[in-house]
Amino acid sequence: MGARNVIAMATFSCITLMTGCVIGPDYERPEVEVPEQWRIDYRSASDLTNAKWWQQFNDPVLDGLIETALKENLDIRIAAGRVNQFLGQLNTTRAEFFPQLGAGGGVSRNRISEETFGSTPGSDPYYTQYEAALGASWQLDLFGRVQRQTESVQAQVYASEQGRRGVILSVVTGVTSSYVALRGLDRQLVIAQETELSYKDSVTLFKLRHSYGTVSQLEVDQVESQYQLALAAVPLIEAQIAAQENLISILLGRSPGAIGRGKSLDNMTIVGVPEALPASLLTRRPDIQQAEQNLISANAAVGVAESLYYPDISITGNFGQASADLGDLLDSSAKIWDIGASITAPIFTFGRIEGQIQSAEALRQQAEDRYRFTLLSALKEVNDALVSTDKNAQNYQALKQREKALLSYAKLADMRFENGAASYLEVLYANNELFQAQLDTVSSQIDYYSALIDVYKSMGGGWVDQAVDMVEPVAESSPDASLLMPEWR
Repeated sequence: MGARNVIAMATFSCITLMTGCVIGPDYERPEVEVPEQWRIDYRSASDLTNAKWWQQFNDPVLDGLIETALKENLDIRIAAGRVNQFLGQLNTTRAEFFPQLGAGGGVSRNRISEETFGSTPGSDPYYTQYEAALGASWQLDLFGRVQRQTESVQAQVYASEQGRRGVILSVVTGVTSSYVALRGLDRQLVIAQETELSYKDSVTLFKLRHSYGTVSQLEVDQVESQYQLALAAVPLIEAQIAAQENLISILLGRSPGAIGRGKSLDNMTIVGVPEALPASLLTRRPDIQQAEQNLISANAAVGVAESLYYPDISITGNFGQASADLGDLLDSSAKIWDIGASITAPIFTFGRIEGQIQSAEALRQQAEDRYRFTLLSALKEVNDALVSTDKNAQNYQALKQREKALLSYAKLADMRFENGAASYLEVLYANNELFQAQLDTVSSQIDYYSALIDVYKSMGGGWVDQAVDMVEPVAESSPDASLLMPEWR
């Protein structure tokens, strides 16, 4: 009973000390100057940043692709596994707060020396020893070393979760941008194929006219060059479409293959531009939150290093039975127990602890600088995305008007040629300019949509949490054999 009282008093004293003595600096968020407003001001509903913004495109196929990617994307699965890894480390570290209990037992055959002091001549030097015991050990966290370790690992758990949210953000915006680019390439392919068929008919017509002597061979060659130009564009665009489908397939966690189509680029609803204050990025963007959690972890690691200056105190105890006869093992007379305490403290380490503290403080400074850089980079990305959206919208509208003007120019040039008022060289120039302008307009439309998507990516927002809710828990499983040996297209 006396031993139990000693343990109880020691436990109470240690818990009291642990709550009031934690070595190392407490975390404080670094101050970073944040601008009051963006370089481009949009007047739009701020709640768009908290909605599943990709659904504004009103394309069920796109919605299905994103849902599949959130469930099957391998980067998301890897990130989820990383979260579980740090959760395991956190459980291991937290366990050091509590006594470690164990049990053991054994049997041994022994021989004692017959020449030792106190041995009885003629007695049997052989004996068997049976033992069974419970053991406990407790390293007291008087100076907060375990608490700082737990704080550090817990921050790593949060950082890994923010890393997972960042991967989800990238996957959603990546699938959306890639799908928009795919539908744009589909539109460019239609333009090239229609132009090719139109020029092919012109080649046939001009060859017929040449046979009747109404046009020269020069004009036939000019029409032929137009046809070959459009014909050459088709396989290049087809290759880009295949590459884009392969990219989306990888984002979906599949082998390269064809991707379903929904609405055309022109029939998609243009998403709105969200409005948000720069300060809100501190609670929105996963990469900023991840950088801050890494800073918290590094800050706590400084405390862990500083705690090495202070003593380690441990309490150990054992209680059990020991007997030379198995039948007597449970008798009260076979009871054994011991309780003890140990303390170790550094005296001369010749710079070992100082070096660890110096290293921890350097890592903390790196983490703080990385946090500041991440925040400033985020502000840059938002400003870039908003400016790009505004300027790409202007570019797209200008190119649409240019395409409209060139369409009229091509028709007038063709009429002038038919009436003998102009050479076919003028028609050739007008048609080539129109063909390129049509492709440029689609490219500008893709850039405009991509800039809108980048706004949502750069701002983060509550929509990331909604996307996280769509992700299924990852279970440990063996790799899919179809991913290891894909069928080539």
